[in-house]
Amino acid sequence: MDIVLYALTALLYGGLAVAGWRAHRVEGSASMLSSVPPMPAARREPPSEGASRITRALLLVALALHGLLLHTTIFPRDAMVFGFAFALSAMFWLGACIYWIESYFFPLEGLGLLVLPLACAASLMPLAFGGVHVLAYAAAPLFKLHFIIANVAYGLFAIAALHAVLMLFAERRLHTLRGVLQTNGGGWLAGWLDTLPPLLTLEKLLFRLIGAGFVLLTLTLVSGVLFSEQLLGRPLTFDHKTVFAVLSWLMFGALLTGRQLSGWRGRAALRWVLASFVALLLAYVGSRFVFEVLLHRPVV
Repeated sequence: MDIVLYALTALLYGGLAVAGWRAHRVEGSASMLSSVPPMPAARREPPSEGASRITRALLLVALALHGLLLHTTIFPRDAMVFGFAFALSAMFWLGACIYWIESYFFPLEGLGLLVLPLACAASLMPLAFGGVHVLAYAAAPLFKLHFIIANVAYGLFAIAALHAVLMLFAERRLHTLRGVLQTNGGGWLAGWLDTLPPLLTLEKLLFRLIGAGFVLLTLTLVSGVLFSEQLLGRPLTFDHKTVFAVLSWLMFGALLTGRQLSGWRGRAALRWVLASFVALLLAYVGSRFVFEVLLHRPVV
């Protein structure tokens, strides 16, 4: 049963990603062959409503299958199996869920071209990387709450990081590649970037995601302290996982404070977002990768 879910999930994600990239490459090639200058971003024709509905429906099916797959593989028979590959799979599943919701309100086809291939790859990673640790206290309500909050926070920050990547591409195009792209007709890269909303809209979305993720990350750290005291019988220890989690919390908090007090924006703020997300990845996914894959040591 699990292998069927793996196959269907990957086929749907991969098929949607390939279809999206082919559509943008065809559009870009057509604009390069045409002697007519490319249509500005604000006037570019959006995808047909029927095609958008079909794409969203297929993505919803993929998300449902991926969610079922995560549930059956992480929580088999009242136990819990987890590892860095499962963490990445859950992170990008939640990121794809957030993208699916956002796509109803904003034209974010360009973001989907990043989210879908990553979700496809992440959904298959548990097949390649086993050796996960079975948690004896998985049934504890406090741990389940901590686990759910932490993974939703990871998903919000993952999609925020992809927003930041798109904004860096779009800003670079506006400031340094404008003349080149206009000269050669834009190509598929121009077509990809022109599907995005204005930078100011993306910036508002980015900081909304970061704000929500920061609240959940704060709750994750607090619930982690309570979980450690009640279930493990010891206070929170400052190991590598805790240090990187606190570091990422401080970095995201500094970013939000700078945004509120000094209006931080632009490339510096976007790079800060990516650096903070890397610190968050190192806090859990990175540490488990080192222990499980490189050192072959079970971890809690």
